[in-house]
Parts: sequence; structure tokens; C-alpha cells
Amino acid sequence: MSGVVVVGGTAGIGLAIARARVERGDDVVLTGRDAHRAGTRAKEIGARGLALDLSRPQEIAPALAGVEHVDHLVLAGISRDRNTVTEYDVEAALHLVTLKLVGYTEVVHALLPRMTEESAVVVFGGQAKERPYPGATTVATVNAGVTGLVRTLALELAPIRVNAVHPGIVGDSPFWADKPADMLEGYRAQTPTGRLARMRDVVDAVDFLLRNTAVNGVDLAVDGGWTLR
Repeated sequence: MSGVVVVGGTAGIGLAIARARVERGDDVVLTGRDAHRAGTRAKEIGARGLALDLSRPQEIAPALAGVEHVDHLVLAGISRDRNTVTEYDVEAALHLVTLKLVGYTEVVHALLPRMTEESAVVVFGGQAKERPYPGATTVATVNAGVTGLVRTLALELAPIRVNAVHPGIVGDSPFWADKPADMLEGYRAQTPTGRLARMRDVVDAVDFLLRNTAVNGVDLAVDGGWTLR
């Protein structure tokens, strides 16, 4: 049995990761911003729930004080953001930068004493860093920052392994599943495979990064080859 912490595990891909690890028999802690939601989701799948807000890094260590042992850490918490340089929202930008770069790092810092040399970390980025779009000013910048974060953590924390997963458009995720069919078809047409990533593909990629001891400091794209066209 492994001790698994999934930060951002109350919905979507994070919840799917937490559920898969519970079904495997692991001791899983999932976190979310809202204590009631985290507790409810955790109870539904047989995990433990904690309230944790990545955008409030000073509160992260106290929130994780009850976690005793961490074999695998998944940092999947995200915030949807649309920001442009022409109409720049400084507060929204600071929120996302703090959440993903400072917050992610502080979680690792807080949990490091409870890791072992065999532990592994997976950080979530995203393919906006490769194919930005109007409004992706902060998202693309932060997801590119995840690459630098993973590389420095892999060196600083060695032999603990640290990798990143960068999903493309995940067609069956809660965010994308209810989008117009013609929109999703247009994105499918942009991939060599003619398929979008699925949540189970991302869950499988995270599992691979956590268990394969030869993979370290890697940015793994899960997008059906979307960036090739």
C-alpha cells in the first residue's frame, strides 16, 4: 500500500487519479479548496479529504500537518484563467502564478520530511505553453514555468523523482465534455490520431510517471500529437 496525496483531487482528472489509486488499495488523501467538498468527495471514493488553497501558500503546511507518509504526490490543482496583455488583470495573474508555482512548490516543501528516497512527484502543466491562444497570457507563461520547476526540483530533491504531465484538450473532462460537438471535432481534426486525450489517458500517464523509476525531470505531453499540426 502506497501513501498518495492528490492536490486538486475533488473533481475532473484529479478526482479520477484519486479514485484509481483507492481502487488499487492505496491510502489516498485528496485536497480541495472547500473543506466540505473535499470531505464529501473523499468519503464517496474511500479516501481522506483535506481543505487546502494553493493560492494561500502560508496556510499550506498547517493544512498538510496530518499527512504522515507520502510515496506519491500529484499536484493537479488548477485555476481557469483568461488574461491578455492588452487588458491585463494583475490580480488574476498573481492568483494563478501563486497557485501553480509558489503553491505547488510549498506543497513539496511541506511534505518533503514525509517522503522517502523512493517517492515520486507529478506536477500538472498544460499545452498552452506550446500552443498559446488569445487570453492565454498567464496560463501559457505559468505552464512553461512548470518545466523549469520540475527540472530544478528533480535536481534538488534527488533521488526523489519529479516529472510533469502536460495534457492537451481532454475531450471527456468536465470542462470540455459539454462543449459544442463541432468545436471538439475541429480540435480532433488538428491531431494526427484524430482523437483527443481522454481522462483515462491522463490518469495512465500520471501512473507511468509515478512508477517508472527511470523517468525523471520529464515533460510528458498527452495530447494525441496535437502540437504536431
